[in-house]
Amino acid sequence: MKSAMAQEPGPGAGATAAAVVVAAQSGQTPLPGTVQAGSGELRFLGLAIYQARLWVSPAFEASDYAMHPLALELTYQRGFSAAAIAKRSLQEMQRIGPITAQQAARWQQALQAALPDVQAGDRLVGLYQPGQGATFVLRGRTVGTVADAEFARLFFGIWLSPLTSEPTLRAALLGAHAQVPAPLKVKAQP
Repeated sequence: MKSAMAQEPGPGAGATAAAVVVAAQSGQTPLPGTVQAGSGELRFLGLAIYQARLWVSPAFEASDYAMHPLALELTYQRGFSAAAIAKRSLQEMQRIGPITAQQAARWQQALQAALPDVQAGDRLVGLYQPGQGATFVLRGRTVGTVADAEFARLFFGIWLSPLTSEPTLRAALLGAHAQVPAPLKVKAQP
């Protein structure tokens, strides 16, 4: 049984899912009005976990990622259960911002209900609309939604927040949108 937060998509989500199917078949963006920012790979102990691609709106600013619609596509290189993905996601979300024990329990359940088990080669797309939550699409169909804006901000922060555990992947995903620190200015000593 899906929790109140993880629910079947409503009418708007269905239209978005249909756009994702068309986009996947034609090689276009998975979210209308966005362009690909960058791509990268997550590896753990030398093993490829997934390939990631990020699509953002033209006005996107990395420092304020949660204010812009975006799509994140993960193409898995190995299989994982929904429970394992949800557990790891919650651990990573806790790096991004504080989460109460009640939120963690609720979000773990919601995420596990919203996500499918994945196999090598599966392409899972997460769609983010500011203030609305997250929608997940696999093989061209919506598989779940978590209708909680704070959840979605922290979830996509796994990849986009400066507090991510994978700063190299973040920079690759953000591409030209990545903020490069200004060079350190050192005054010459007389």
